Amino acid sequence: MKKLYGQRAYVQSAGVHGEMDIDGFAVAVSAEKGVSLDRHRTRSFDEMQEWGDDLSGFDLIVALSPASQRAALELTRYAHVNVEYWPIMDPTGLGETRETKLQAYRQTRDQIVRKMQERFGPPTA
Repeated sequence: MKKLYGQRAYVQSAGVHGEMDIDGFAVAVSAEKGVSLDRHRTRSFDEMQEWGDDLSGFDLIVALSPASQRAALELTRYAHVNVEYWPIMDPTGLGETRETKLQAYRQTRDQIVRKMQERFGPPTA
């Protein structure tokens, strides 16, 4: 998001589970597009709240899995936050060789980029 739209909006990445290592295939295919995830750390919705990010302060939560959609809807049921579900292919477990696994991750990466451009318009210069 930041690569395409810069500082146009405050963006925070979160999910249902925290304390997980970033998938090496996700790091590799993101690096192909100039996005460094080497130092990225996963965080959960609960951790965001513990660290002071009030979910009601966000305008939009984009859920990429049914589980994250359910969690976001539950956490924001009393807040005025839009929750959108983007059905994106989960590449984990796909492919037998390194190259076929990378190809599955590239497809997912490209799906996310397309969804962002459909939702937020063309990238800023």
